[in-house]
Amino acid sequence: MAGFAVVRTGGKMYRVTPGQILVVEKIEGEGEVLLQEVLMVSDETGTVFAQGEKSIGVSVRAKILSQERDQKIIVFKKKKRKNYRRKQGHRQSVSRIRIEEIIRGA
Repeated sequence: MAGFAVVRTGGKMYRVTPGQILVVEKIEGEGEVLLQEVLMVSDETGTVFAQGEKSIGVSVRAKILSQERDQKIIVFKKKKRKNYRRKQGHRQSVSRIRIEEIIRGA
């Protein structure tokens, strides 16, 4: 099934197509993963949107390629004229996944 889907994972939405490689917030486990929260799917038969809590019967199968740490970001807090400065670094755990296929009727 060609086309694309919009999925939600890690609190963010992604437009995905088969064969695409994504970097998303960490997904536990390894190997195959099924993304169930599909918000929209579009292909040659038309476009289907999710209505509120109602599922559209589509899932996305993906393969976890690696578990990584994202680039470091610097969190810097300062209050002027108060001699208050705090510097802290943070690295988010991420998963690199490849979208295998979009499955209708799942």
